[in-house]
Amino acid sequence: MTDPLPLLKDLISIPSVNPMGRDVSGPEFFEGRLSAYLVKYLQTLQVPYEVVEIVPGRANILALLTSPGATKTILLDAHQDTVPVDGMTISPFEPTEVDGRVYGRGSCDVKGGMAAMLAAFTRLAHDRPAGMANVLLSCSCDEESTSIGINDLVNSWGKSSPRYLLSPTKPDVAIVAEPTELDVVVAHRGATRWKLHTTGRACHSSRPNEGVNAIYRMGRVLKLLEEYAAWVPTSRPAHPLCGPATLSVGLIAGGSSVNVVPDGCAIDIDRRVIPGEENLAVQAEVADYLKQRLDFDLIHDEPYCTSPPLSDDLSGELASQLQRSIGQVVGPRQRIGVPFGTHASRIARVGIPAVVFGPGNIAQAHTKDEWISIDQLRQAADVYYHFCANGI
Repeated sequence: MTDPLPLLKDLISIPSVNPMGRDVSGPEFFEGRLSAYLVKYLQTLQVPYEVVEIVPGRANILALLTSPGATKTILLDAHQDTVPVDGMTISPFEPTEVDGRVYGRGSCDVKGGMAAMLAAFTRLAHDRPAGMANVLLSCSCDEESTSIGINDLVNSWGKSSPRYLLSPTKPDVAIVAEPTELDVVVAHRGATRWKLHTTGRACHSSRPNEGVNAIYRMGRVLKLLEEYAAWVPTSRPAHPLCGPATLSVGLIAGGSSVNVVPDGCAIDIDRRVIPGEENLAVQAEVADYLKQRLDFDLIHDEPYCTSPPLSDDLSGELASQLQRSIGQVVGPRQRIGVPFGTHASRIARVGIPAVVFGPGNIAQAHTKDEWISIDQLRQAADVYYHFCANGI
């Protein structure tokens, strides 16, 4: 049996920080070194694998186990990248084991899940249990920012010329690793994010009446958005598992100097999308809400994030099968919904039943002292193995 703990320590010790759009450089950024580790590891297993570069220095790593007579393929997906380490109170890339926990950046989100999947995949490669499904392991890039890795894989399945030799067609079901405390996530919210701009006319601040202050205009916009944010959760039925629609403004920038009346101001809007809503339609709704209440024009950029919500419409049988495997290892666990987004919704969007399952608590993700339970780490590896070994 392969222990995921040493694997997790290896993964934590290899920085794979997503810059999240910042203009930064250094050995800790991007997934290249982690991808190289994964390739070496898969070579030791002597299994088919491939590296598909998405953009320079960032790649998806796939590996495939086939089983004689198997007609179904299970996709196991875990992302390689982590969020930045700013403000952490522990050494982010030195895995530390204390009181049944492993500390370090990515331990919970989601190198713990990746280590558990790698351990299960390794055990399956060694055991080759009779009746197992085909298992496709995907270690994808850029989940924390723009999801270019999973988008590339999913979009490839509809093309006549396969981009992925190990995955020329869609898998039958998918399990996405994220911290769920070993519950099964069958629904989650999505997100639409975009920049909104107000414009004005610059002039010297000693004669402000000669200009038009874009920041003042944005102040009016923000007041209306605050009212909208209070209204939208009750304006439509909340999803029974993942809650209501929400809106938040998270960033603002404007002006060039304190002695210049600003001619531009911009904010970033985060609109959380529940199952049944469409990503672009919610932006149009916000734009219309503001247009009806303002006497000046706004500029809405095209969304830079359109992460779809995950509905539980397709995943009923998959969730039941996974719950049976969980029950064999750790006892009963629930089907739940969560407010955060994952790769599962992008996979489900092309008609593949997809759920989210993994070790760790989302409350520890992205934190200053991120950690994961070692017991859950090992239990998750056993669940992944049991589920794949028993076919679908």
